[in-house]
Amino acid sequence: MKVLHDIRHELVEYSKRLSRLAEQGSASHIEELEAVISDYSGFVTNQSNKEAWNGFEELDSDSFQTILHALRTDSARCVAIMEKNRAIKLLDEADAKSSYFQNIEACILQEFRHFNVTAESNVLLVGSGAFPMTPLHIARQTGASVVGIDIDDEAVSLGRQVVARLGPELSIRLERATIEELDGMDTITHVVFSSTVKEKYRILDRLYDLTRGEVAVAMRFGDRLKSIFNYPSEDVDKRKWKVEGTHLQQELVFDIIYYRRV
Repeated sequence: MKVLHDIRHELVEYSKRLSRLAEQGSASHIEELEAVISDYSGFVTNQSNKEAWNGFEELDSDSFQTILHALRTDSARCVAIMEKNRAIKLLDEADAKSSYFQNIEACILQEFRHFNVTAESNVLLVGSGAFPMTPLHIARQTGASVVGIDIDDEAVSLGRQVVARLGPELSIRLERATIEELDGMDTITHVVFSSTVKEKYRILDRLYDLTRGEVAVAMRFGDRLKSIFNYPSEDVDKRKWKVEGTHLQQELVFDIIYYRRV
């Protein structure tokens, strides 16, 4: 079994590599980036690492918090670069999957076994990205109408092109907008939050006043070891949101909490 020193050393090394790749931000390094992210995904889901992490996370030092913040931020930036590259490859007729994307797609399949979406549903995805796998999956499998929002102009533009290529017949709309700017919020029935949206719980709190009825929410998150790749769960205002259940995915990179609007 790994010990605390091993975990600390590996996290420092991952932080250095992810920071460098995020700063380079170029498709010219995409093979290295994909290899690092795939390896990082395996690190996060490795059982021996989870056991060793129990000792590490008790160290609430400033240096630990600095590394943790950097890992979350830089891994999210690297994933955004990968998504953009995958979108461009698809549009150039050269789409390819990394093990990271395969893991994410497995997460999506598990997620919607516990999320009752039908053809009458109106789904909002917060953090749709450049390769909108979740909207495509939901719309194709259920016939629901899906709107995805993102704060990255380039991601939204690429995402629209991917949808036009892979699902032009599907009811999917992607917008560069905040929830306050989005039309039709009072018709939303389901909401999905990407695990890499830093402000997801602040957005969830604001959603209460913008939506109507018993809106269902799937909040992707990562606690403990998975928090180095995802933003963790937080407490919610129980007057607004009721916890319906938690789905832990041992071999997948994020877990899910289900909420319902009170």
